[in-house]
Amino acid sequence: MSMIMAKSQEAIDAYALVKSLQKRFVDKLNNLSLTLGENKKFEEVTWLRDEGIHGGGSRFESRDNILFNTASVNVSQVHYDEDETKKLQSASAISTIIHPKNPNVPSIHIHISLTQLRDGGAYWRVMADLNPSIINEDDKKIFEEAIKNLSYSTYDEGIKQGEKYFNIPALNRHRGVSHFYLENYKTSNKDKDSSFALSFGEGIIDTYINIIDNAFKTRKEFSVQDIKTQLDYHTLYLFQVLTLDRGTTSGLLIHNQNDVGIMGSLPTFVNKKLLQSWSKNVQKPQDELVKALANVLNEQGHVDIPTKEKLASIVRTHYKKYPQALSMQASGNTIPSTVSNHHKK
Repeated sequence: MSMIMAKSQEAIDAYALVKSLQKRFVDKLNNLSLTLGENKKFEEVTWLRDEGIHGGGSRFESRDNILFNTASVNVSQVHYDEDETKKLQSASAISTIIHPKNPNVPSIHIHISLTQLRDGGAYWRVMADLNPSIINEDDKKIFEEAIKNLSYSTYDEGIKQGEKYFNIPALNRHRGVSHFYLENYKTSNKDKDSSFALSFGEGIIDTYINIIDNAFKTRKEFSVQDIKTQLDYHTLYLFQVLTLDRGTTSGLLIHNQNDVGIMGSLPTFVNKKLLQSWSKNVQKPQDELVKALANVLNEQGHVDIPTKEKLASIVRTHYKKYPQALSMQASGNTIPSTVSNHHKK
């Protein structure tokens, strides 16, 4: 069964927007593989929501093992056109994470989505954060200048929310070095909002490609210690995604039909002992969650597909058992109503 698309023009346009960003990014990543790597193109994997009746999505996954640890460029559209009891009309999103194999080449996370509500309201979510294992000040400066140039009047708000959202209180540090996050973003001009989301996405994609193209070419040597630093940072990344990230948790609580895709942001290997040790840093009942996540990893900390499925199940089970723990998750200035949007009005 194929995916049935949303019917409203706003949702159709939003889906076209995120698909265009997906193509732009994948084409540029494929070109890097052609010129610097194994010349292996990203491969598309599709999934359906309720056998396609309520949408679905596609993700392009890296196959170049020279350039990428793991990389996924996901696009989805979930909608309830036929179910007028739902608060949500449609949600169209691109969500992507690239983890290069070279520890001196930074990771990136980008999320851009439009949520359209049954009552006619709609808002954008715009995120971008640079995640190096080993900080390079030039990369940081280039990325931050791009954010400033692309965000216009939203800059101060986006930086403020980003710094708040990607903070990890239990470890007294942030995930990443540069963060931009707009939640519930909308103005009185929907066309301008859409143009902003598109231009921001295109600009961040192009900026990141330029950063890593240079890094791959000029930072070819790295040490065993660099690899250890990267492993520990990847552990931090997994910890933040699975214990604090509302987008990840919301996706897992809404349905179980794209668990591997939602877990696509996770690096291939993490430091199991380090992750276990952080259970002492978090508040109850999050210590149970961290212990359970670490326990499904093998001694090598390998995050393969079966492990991703187990990790997704653990997160879902934990928050169903402890719904009050959702209040401990990250937020910007407002807490998104993602899960409740999928419930009845």
